[in-house]
Amino acid sequence: MNGFSRDAVRDTPALSGNQAANAAWLVVAAGGVAALHVGKLPPAIPVLQASLGLTLVQAGFLLSLVQFTGMLAGVFVGLLADQLGPRRVMLAGLALLALGSILGSLAPGVPALLTTRTLESAGLLLTVLPAPGLLRRLLADPRAQRRALGVWGAYMPVGTALALLVGPWAYATLGWRLSWALLGGVSLLALAWVARWVPPDSVWALPTGQAPTKQAPVLQRLSLVWRSGSAWLLAGSFFMYSGQWLAVIGFLPTVYSAAGWSLTTVGLTAALAAGVNMLGNVAAGRWLGRGAAPMWPLLTGFLAMGGGALLAFGGAGAGGGPVLQYVAVLVFSAVGGLIPGTLFALAVQLAPSDGTVSATVGWMQQLSSLGQFVGPPAVAALAVWAGGWQFTGWFTAVCSLTGVVLALGLQRQWGALAAAGASQGRER
Repeated sequence: MNGFSRDAVRDTPALSGNQAANAAWLVVAAGGVAALHVGKLPPAIPVLQASLGLTLVQAGFLLSLVQFTGMLAGVFVGLLADQLGPRRVMLAGLALLALGSILGSLAPGVPALLTTRTLESAGLLLTVLPAPGLLRRLLADPRAQRRALGVWGAYMPVGTALALLVGPWAYATLGWRLSWALLGGVSLLALAWVARWVPPDSVWALPTGQAPTKQAPVLQRLSLVWRSGSAWLLAGSFFMYSGQWLAVIGFLPTVYSAAGWSLTTVGLTAALAAGVNMLGNVAAGRWLGRGAAPMWPLLTGFLAMGGGALLAFGGAGAGGGPVLQYVAVLVFSAVGGLIPGTLFALAVQLAPSDGTVSATVGWMQQLSSLGQFVGPPAVAALAVWAGGWQFTGWFTAVCSLTGVVLALGLQRQWGALAAAGASQGRER
């Protein structure tokens, strides 16, 4: 499933340890740059409402459109990265992110802005989906791979948090148009770094002792994924997680700005709420590494998200004031981070075959993007209908309870796999 051709690796030396590590850090940094384009919009919503007449529902679509391409083509881009080479696909993604952000800075109105957001959607997917495979190819040591993939799992909360932190200051100082144009320039800089320091796909060597393998036909791999119950459970769980997370975190600046909070306070609180999600991602890997059944981090994450949002948005008569409600948002995001960390680990184990791991991750990403596409507009429409955000907690509670059911299904799949492995061990 590695996608290397025999000609590409015939006599090429492997990268040195330092070269590979530096290139891996650049790959992670490129993911962080891509995440900036997700996080740049929430603090811009009040500004866009004032300058372009953006409505709340349109804001929901702007939040979710960055996931549009992933929603339609995640599994196919996963296969594309294996066929064309992950570095080449990542470079194309960074170029599209830069183009979309620069054109967005010139948008005369909301329709044009929606169009440029679609370009950024394609760029985001092409940038981030090849990254795990790129890291595996760069780092031959399995321990280094695990460390790098653990750091990679935090690219979205870190990049989003940075954009939420800096965005309000940038928009107040530079204006949103210049800020978005500059972010396009940052994406071009990341493209130049990856092009300069990450070796081309055609010159990489396979790790010592690993032979190039021939991939099964694309349609055969797609069929295996789409007929796999495990793949659907994984993707469905990510759908239930991602939609509610982006809806809650994405509208925090809007909620707090409407409450009269200062731009600085809004930026700090929203950035912290997004950034603490990385704690759950890292904790999931450590928890699973100690032998925990995946059901426990998944159940913990979904229950914390449902309960945290209910408390934060006043569902079921919850109260306690703004401080307690903000703490509930932090719990929602931080403990909820257990979910993606667990699902990425499970995807490698529960993929229907060794040759469908990338396709399984791509399918999981596809439904994750679908969740992020429908979640924010659904919450925005609910808020418009209700005249406030009081029903947002109930939306997340429904998502979380559905996630609990899916987690129990994944536990059964994992248990069956573990039992089969134990049985084979006894036979040997």
